[in-house]
Parts: sequence; C-alpha cells; structure tokens
Amino acid sequence: MSDAVIRAADIPLWPDGAPGSETWNRPERESVLPPHGIRIVRNVTHPTLTPYLPPAARATGTAVIVCPGGAFHFLAIEHEGTAVAEWLVARGVAAFILRYRVLQTPDDDERFQEEMRASLSDRERMRELFGSITRLAFADGQQAVRVVRGRAAEWGIRPDRIGLLGFSAGGVIAGAVAFQHDEASRPDFAAPIYPAPVEFTTVPSDAPPLFLALASDDDMAVNASLPLYSRWRAAGRPVELHIFTRGGHGFGMRRQGLASDNWIELFTSWLADQGLLPHST
Repeated sequence: MSDAVIRAADIPLWPDGAPGSETWNRPERESVLPPHGIRIVRNVTHPTLTPYLPPAARATGTAVIVCPGGAFHFLAIEHEGTAVAEWLVARGVAAFILRYRVLQTPDDDERFQEEMRASLSDRERMRELFGSITRLAFADGQQAVRVVRGRAAEWGIRPDRIGLLGFSAGGVIAGAVAFQHDEASRPDFAAPIYPAPVEFTTVPSDAPPLFLALASDDDMAVNASLPLYSRWRAAGRPVELHIFTRGGHGFGMRRQGLASDNWIELFTSWLADQGLLPHST
C-alpha cells in the first residue's frame, strides 16, 4: 500500500447488531480460492466499512463505497476491493470497502467450495439461498451510504458526492440501492460492474447517475445490464454503458491484456464528466 493511502480502522455498520442476523456466530475467515488464487473473505457476520482516505491536499471531496463480489458466498476482497480502493485514493477519491453480509458457510475450505459449487449448479437452491441473503446485503448497502454521509465532515467528504461501486453480487447491491433508498441512503451515483440481475424495475424520479461496465462474453451481466441501461434511459436519468468484446466475468482489477482492463480509467473519466473529479485526475 502506498504511503499516501491513509487506512483508518474498520467501522461497524450496525454498532448495536446487524438486524436479521443477530444469532449468526461463525467466525469471519480469509482464504485463497483456487484455481486463480483469488483472496476472499467469507462468513461476514458483523458488516463493516474500511476507510481508505487520500491526504487532505489531494482530496477531491468525492467518496466511493466499494462492494466486492462473490455470488453472495464470499467477498473477492483484493481485486474487487483493496486494489480498487488504492486506485481511487491515488486520484483523490475517498474509498470505503464494504464487508456486507454473505451466506454462512462451513469453516473448512474444501467443504465450503463443495457447498458453493452445489449451490451455484442448482438454480432453485440458488434462488432460495439468494432470497434469504440479498435482503440483508441490500440493507448493508443502504446503511453504508448513511454512515459515510453522516460522517462526511470528519473525513473531508462532500455529502452530495457519495457513490456505490459494486462488482457482480456487489453490483446487485449498487443497483438495488440506486433503485430503492431514502434521503439519507440515496447514493449520488452508482456503478454496477458486471452485475447479476437486479429485481427492482421502477426507476425512481431521483435515480442517481449510473455507470455500467461488462464484457460481451458474460451472459449473466449482459442480461442484467442491458435492462438497467434501458430503464435509466427511458426514465430520462443519466446513464453510461460500456460493453467490451472480451473479459469474462469477475475481471475487476486483474490485468488480462484486454480492452476491459481499462474499465476503471473509463469510470474515473465518467466521474469527471459528472463534475465529481477534475478532468486532469
């Protein structure tokens, strides 16, 4: 991590206990997921925000809450989390990695992988499992915006420059909060990156600007993102869509030597177009 990045202590989202999972007691676990060596976090019981803050001289006043993906079974905490946060901080954007609640899984890594494969190969089982966890993860996304906005002055953030950036399952959270929020939890912008489908359909009148990026060889993200783009556009809300020829699902900050590697440069340019960053950043 660069010396210019100020990492603050983790902040509990729900100091009095996360509603709906008060009885969960599995220990949070970090491990590496084969075959690509992805560093993951699972069994998140107590959701937190990890702040990554730029030095005051570089700060732009814009903040991004980063929601890693992982099929609601885990969080891809590095290539969809810390690497993203460090990129943003280097450009004067405060970043907050959200560890939201995911499905409770066996402590043993091999049993976890077997159970996850079984879940993802059975659509009915997957639908049932996701129905139980997405409500809690969505509440964590809303609460994350409230917490950052409530402490904006403390971190040198403008309360009208707080957005959500999510990947895959985290993209579901970013999209869902863009669809449904109150005044305190409304993101000022949202960026679902190769998201899974979002259940909401009615775009609110105060829907925030939306940025979408995905690869054409990722059918799930195509089927989720095109309706989002169409609904935002039909509602007259700002939206930008980038579909790369190749990239697959879950590329995040992993370099593949493809045009999709450049999605984060496009995202930061889009932030500048929204007046959230200087164009020279």
